[in-house]
Amino acid sequence: MKKITLPALLCLFMVTAGISNAFAQISPIQSNPLGLKDPWVKTHLIEPAELADAIKAKKAPVIFNIGSVQDIKGAVHVGAGNKAENIENLKKTAAALPKGTKIVIYCGCCPFAKCPNIRPAFNALRIAGLKNVKLLNLTDNLNTNWTSKGYPLEAE
Repeated sequence: MKKITLPALLCLFMVTAGISNAFAQISPIQSNPLGLKDPWVKTHLIEPAELADAIKAKKAPVIFNIGSVQDIKGAVHVGAGNKAENIENLKKTAAALPKGTKIVIYCGCCPFAKCPNIRPAFNALRIAGLKNVKLLNLTDNLNTNWTSKGYPLEAE
């Protein structure tokens, strides 16, 4: 009986650890000090076409790329929002802006539910007291929702 119990317990432990790790990126409480399922509401979202029009009209807000994908035209590349040093850089850069400045953040690696970068960056800016923070509504990723539509990108 002891010979079967130990391997069974080890197997159960490994399966449990694997399942919890698989859901780590989509946990609704990950990096969410505001206590909401998502720290944003629909009014915090900006559609890609709206941002592209603002860029073309030279009325673009401050744009922060908090992921590892290509930069949208005019975006400040901060780096992955799941890294503490990048969030600190984001906070320092944003601290120099007036509290009412319109800011758009985006990652574009994947849908919001799986993205490890969006929540930490959005929360950091809101907690810092910035009042007009928007999240670029990339429902799939940057390539699908921005690049494939011919919206402006930074020249490489």
